[in-house]
Amino acid sequence: MMSLKPQQWQLLAALADGTPCHVSDLSRLIGIKPQQINGFWMQMPPHVRGLLRQYDGLWRLVRPLAVLDAEKVGQIGVQSGFRAVLHNECGSTNDIVLEQARQSVERAHRFLCITHSQTQGRGRQGKAWQSRLGECLMFSFGWAFDKAQHELGALAPVSALACQKVLNRFGIPAQIKWPNDLVVGGDKLGGILIETIRHGGKTVAVVGIGINFVLPKEVEHAASVQTSVQTVSVYGVTAGRLLADLMRELQSSFEMFERHGFAPMLPDYLQANRDYGHPVRLLRDGHVVQEGMVAGVTEHGALRLQTAAGEQIVVSGEISLRPDAEAAVRPPENNESTLSLLLDGGNSQLKWAWVEGGNIARIGRAPYRDLAKLGEEWLQFSDGLTRIVGCAVCGEAKKALVEQQLPKSVEWLESMQQGLGIRNHYRNVAEHGSDRWFNALGSRRFTDHACVVVSCGTAVTVDALTDDNHYLGGTIMPGFHLMKEAMAAKTANLNRPLGRVYPFPTTTANALASGIIDAVCGSILLMHGRLKEKVGVDKPVDLIITGGGASKVAQALPEAFTLDNIVKVVDNLVIYGLLNWVEQE
Repeated sequence: MMSLKPQQWQLLAALADGTPCHVSDLSRLIGIKPQQINGFWMQMPPHVRGLLRQYDGLWRLVRPLAVLDAEKVGQIGVQSGFRAVLHNECGSTNDIVLEQARQSVERAHRFLCITHSQTQGRGRQGKAWQSRLGECLMFSFGWAFDKAQHELGALAPVSALACQKVLNRFGIPAQIKWPNDLVVGGDKLGGILIETIRHGGKTVAVVGIGINFVLPKEVEHAASVQTSVQTVSVYGVTAGRLLADLMRELQSSFEMFERHGFAPMLPDYLQANRDYGHPVRLLRDGHVVQEGMVAGVTEHGALRLQTAAGEQIVVSGEISLRPDAEAAVRPPENNESTLSLLLDGGNSQLKWAWVEGGNIARIGRAPYRDLAKLGEEWLQFSDGLTRIVGCAVCGEAKKALVEQQLPKSVEWLESMQQGLGIRNHYRNVAEHGSDRWFNALGSRRFTDHACVVVSCGTAVTVDALTDDNHYLGGTIMPGFHLMKEAMAAKTANLNRPLGRVYPFPTTTANALASGIIDAVCGSILLMHGRLKEKVGVDKPVDLIITGGGASKVAQALPEAFTLDNIVKVVDNLVIYGLLNWVEQE
């Protein structure tokens, strides 16, 4: 960890929310001459140093950071009823609060510790929690209970629910993965670690929370299983505002838990739980130990799992929970179970799914430059495989890279004139992107109504499917990155990073971001209106959105539209289309 001077922390905190600051104001703040401040900045860590942009005396960061000043931290503590301290650098915030608890219950109760960088951060099961400076919002707090330690098993879901509610208010579609993870779809957004200590006849719970605030570019643009506040939120969220709202909600939730327990919160928790009502597999050390459907959680926070042998109660411990579609593949147990591999060759990356007995058992993805993961899975899981089916818009060279990893030949499917009862009205089916066709086929797994099918990838496609299964065609427009690149290449003053989405943007960076998202949303609304007129205004028209930018688009749609219509965000829609096709055959 690179140790920074107090003045450098002050400078970072002043710039952290992305607001431009004049260099003269910054120099006065940290007490050095304006001509010295640039050299001062060059001592910052490389990943922070590269975020700075300077123009006409103004300094700003192109990516916000989760960095706060001590005064702001103190205000947040007062507002939420905590005694708050800021350690810019430390070993572990949980350890700091635990040490307070060892000294006295009073010192630990409602004691909040915030850090920007820690060397010994940890999560559940002894796993390390690591992040670079400013990229994760990290804090711990203590709360003393007149209860035994075994009575506090529901604190993890209580804490997760409080965080999920706040994130949702900021337009972040977070859900809870039992027992303690915050997720957006299959991507991890944050985690919670709770440790307890007995002292003076009371139990002090130390709650550590880490939420990804901004992802490194190399992670954000890769096939990652992580996401961040800045990645999925369409609003301007600052670390200070997020922390203040989190602490107020946590305070309220813990007070309710003290008075009434977890029972009053159970309905909200079940609604926020990603896997409630869905099949899951429980793993220990990578091996499946139980399978069943999530039936809920108990008043003590344990998982209720409905299995073939009846309901089982699973307590938190050395167990990981995975959705059935993401769990590890088991080889076929007999020759009657078929195993297939489905491939979605997009422009920037390959996605694949192992399908066993008609069910998706594992989903993977990788950039074309490194498909070693696919080759490794082939060696591990391909025993008994009957066929490989795929569709691709990536071109022949990338298809060849895929085939190099697979000893068995691939059946590459193209768009069709008709399939699964759907008639394709595209005039020249040969030039119709196969991804668009299989997105349409896949949409029938999620709705029987007329629907607009949107794919947000390198390009954005907006297609129309009637309730009586006529695929009418649709539009193609540049994706987010292509729009931005076009503006940078063809205009003199617009080669700059994107800002944030606002209803009425007042900076050029924000105007670019808002214009791009408005263009996509406008195209969707137009197509939805046309399809509504086509099928009849009294019939429902649903919206299915897939692709990397799907969540951003869904959050940016007008509230009146989302209230009046069904909007579903579906990962891997092409895979579902291929699965429907394979099942039919």
